[in-house]
Amino acid sequence: MGVDAITIADCPIGRPRADSSLLACKLHRELKVNVLPHLTCRDRNLNATKALLLGLSMEGVDNVLLVTGDPIPGEDRDSVKSVFNFNSRKLAAYVTSLQGTALKQPMHLFGALNVNAVNFDVQLRLAREKVAAGVEGFLTQPVLSAKAMENLRKAREELQGSFILAGLYPIVSYRNACFLQNEVSGMRIDEDIALRYRDKSREEAEEIALSVTLDLARQAAPYADGFYVTVPFRRMGLMERIAEAFAQKVLRIQSRRRMIDERPFLLHRRQLCHQGL
Repeated sequence: MGVDAITIADCPIGRPRADSSLLACKLHRELKVNVLPHLTCRDRNLNATKALLLGLSMEGVDNVLLVTGDPIPGEDRDSVKSVFNFNSRKLAAYVTSLQGTALKQPMHLFGALNVNAVNFDVQLRLAREKVAAGVEGFLTQPVLSAKAMENLRKAREELQGSFILAGLYPIVSYRNACFLQNEVSGMRIDEDIALRYRDKSREEAEEIALSVTLDLARQAAPYADGFYVTVPFRRMGLMERIAEAFAQKVLRIQSRRRMIDERPFLLHRRQLCHQGL
């Protein structure tokens, strides 16, 4: 599809899934694709984190997204304990300290930016701290509201030297929209977008998903250096149509900076999320 890279979540919502770094290495080695594994602070102490970074570097995986990580689900906390030697800023500073010494090649560090946060000024402060710790760019939460679009604009103004990828999530049904709004932290969906899906067939909803996603991308384009797109419910046909729109330059995007292979967008595929993504 012409996608620049695939990102891989690190045990989303705190449930065990195939290790994101091992899967990233497998994809990079066998398919020769660029990968961006997520690395959380939740499940590893300092030694385990360093060991994992050394392995990634040996495998030639030099892009990582550093996030604090979702908490362990309440029903599992008696048997599973979180390990938080870091937060995402401290982890970034630690990885930066390994650059040029323990790591075989430089690591390009990315961080999360929640444009749906109630107090976005706090998010901007944390983002500036991440930049000071060595983070080069940010992946935002999905932009699905006017408020998120405004926060993306503010981020562009405040984080001038940083690479920003705006998140896009193609909603595929009214039920999907309600679940994201009410059950998934960090999501905010304008009501007028959600209502467009009510009482629509699968085919009609998919057409709406394509239209809404491309419209949001056009609005976000002046403030983003590229995009990453979540694959909803393995709808690869929909993803192909979105990717084709990018490839045909439907969005008329002129990215100010380029990251991987000098193409303007990333694909984000959440690995085995609880929604079946």
